[in-house]
Amino acid sequence: MQTNSSKKRILLLCAGGTIACRPGDSGLCPALDSHALLSHLESMTPAYDIQPLDLFSLDSSNIQPEHWQTAARCIYEELSTHDWDGIVLTHGTDTMGYTAAMLSYMLENVPVPIVLTGSQLPLEHPLTDGYENLRCAFAMAASGVPGVFVAFQHRVILGTRAVKTRSSRFDAFESVNLPMAGTVSAAGLRLNPSAIPEVQGKFALRDDCCDRVFLVKLTPGIRPEIFRWLADAGYRGIVVETFGAGGMAFLRRNLVECLGELTARGIPVAAVSQCLYDGSDLSIYESGRMALQNGIWDARDMTTEAAVTKMMWCLGQKTEDVHRLFFTPRFGEISPVREKNYPLG
Repeated sequence: MQTNSSKKRILLLCAGGTIACRPGDSGLCPALDSHALLSHLESMTPAYDIQPLDLFSLDSSNIQPEHWQTAARCIYEELSTHDWDGIVLTHGTDTMGYTAAMLSYMLENVPVPIVLTGSQLPLEHPLTDGYENLRCAFAMAASGVPGVFVAFQHRVILGTRAVKTRSSRFDAFESVNLPMAGTVSAAGLRLNPSAIPEVQGKFALRDDCCDRVFLVKLTPGIRPEIFRWLADAGYRGIVVETFGAGGMAFLRRNLVECLGELTARGIPVAAVSQCLYDGSDLSIYESGRMALQNGIWDARDMTTEAAVTKMMWCLGQKTEDVHRLFFTPRFGEISPVREKNYPLG
């Protein structure tokens, strides 16, 4: 018989979300704390030594940068003072991709698996997907493979590559521009080492960030002045979702020129693609090359979630070379340079 001492010690850290919801007068809202969640997991508790801890109880649409800092500090403190083999963080799905990416930056060289999960239906719903997601998350947390991950619908995804692509289906998350880190099937948890960056070095907390970063999705007819307004309003960084491989208007409404004015003022502008897959390549078309000449950064295959949080994190660090830091991979958020058109700074 397996003894408690041989079980993997997993911290169940709870932040609310659908998985913790119950129906209320105003709709679903988080109601289950970490102990209540654990009480529903009798089928899993014999395999692991699970200890519950409440972080906060929020619909994830209410999670803000200060909550990311709270989560990162809590995880750092727990790993610095306790002998955890892994951590499972239950979280609402709507902003889970942002939280997973930011924790990947804030927790440098994290020594154990940090696995975010949640559900599309509350855990107490008879058709919930929460149990399967938690089983997958606990298996990954016990794997001994360090890093920040998202576990959902039998998939394990790098935290910097997880994107919610469906609002109601159980297969809500996809791994964008990188193969999945692992899968769960009748064969068990199968990891893909080629998709998981190696973690080495001293574990450190780098939780400073700047919330004055704005995301703009380009549409035909958008006025260039919007970017000047954002700069004048005090925003310190801009992420632009461009058309296709990086297209943006430069006739009639010259977005490229206006964004160039921002970069000249020291406000970094990063371009990602509105397309879910493949990323941007500003070297292909005339507008993209004009953007590069105006100092706009090509975020290549980064997801929107990874680029926005990376910009926030970089601007919070004590460095004058934000450009170099943005393009230095932290945990697989950006692929190596494909060709010489992409300087690292």
